[in-house]
Amino acid sequence: MIKADTAYGTQHSHPLFTEAMASLADQSFQPPPEAENFYVEGLKLLAQSDIPFLLSGTYAVTTYTGIVRPTKDLDIFCKAGDYPRILAFFKERGFDVEVEDERWLAKIFRGKYYFDVIYSCRTTEIAITDEWFEDAPKIEVYGTNVRIIKPTELIWSKIFVQDRYRYDGADVAHVILKQNEAIDWKRLLRYMELHWEVLLSHLINFRYIYPSERNLVPRWLMDELISRMNAHLDMPESNVRICRGRLFSARDYVTDISEWGYADIIGKGLEERHDPVH
Repeated sequence: MIKADTAYGTQHSHPLFTEAMASLADQSFQPPPEAENFYVEGLKLLAQSDIPFLLSGTYAVTTYTGIVRPTKDLDIFCKAGDYPRILAFFKERGFDVEVEDERWLAKIFRGKYYFDVIYSCRTTEIAITDEWFEDAPKIEVYGTNVRIIKPTELIWSKIFVQDRYRYDGADVAHVILKQNEAIDWKRLLRYMELHWEVLLSHLINFRYIYPSERNLVPRWLMDELISRMNAHLDMPESNVRICRGRLFSARDYVTDISEWGYADIIGKGLEERHDPVH
């Protein structure tokens, strides 16, 4: 059902990549049987559309780490300018389409099954560009050759997922462990420029989880982030009381915004309520 092109591993001289690829043959990786036909058809049509896309989610994690777990959906990444073309292509072929959130997410349905079309991050606006597609490795899924998201972008896509019901920190740690040589650390830092503390927290977690593998994170990156932290300790407090927790979980931190008066990721929170019109 699922095969992998090992060229990416050769290109990056990373022996762990081939080991991870082998795990894709495990049948427990397959979604429920009733969903399989939908995914077979969806991936085949995506390939026929000639619109650039990348497969992410569980398929990418398994490819890069060798960790096998059941999956119930597909996550497709594309450029913002291409998502309307993908939706139109599928709508013309009898699928239902939905724009769930104009900022980052659309869906393609047939009955109760769907796959996500992602063109930004739900928490930060970073454009998906041609750079994401350069040298992206290929795997064969349900008979269709597809490119998968690269390790650097996979980490970025998961680094903010810290909800009461879902935490992707283990995926981040496992990708660092298995694909550290394939990660473009400078590009990852560029993605996380405004949120460098989030990156630092994941790297500290990695050091704690794998104390014998701390050297897998470049020393220059840890030095840079710790230097930023030291400089930031001397900064005055913000004039606006801010809670950025909703970047991790919109529902877990809604009380902070609605009742405790903290500003959300934009604006000044309850301070900006309009006075009643008399």
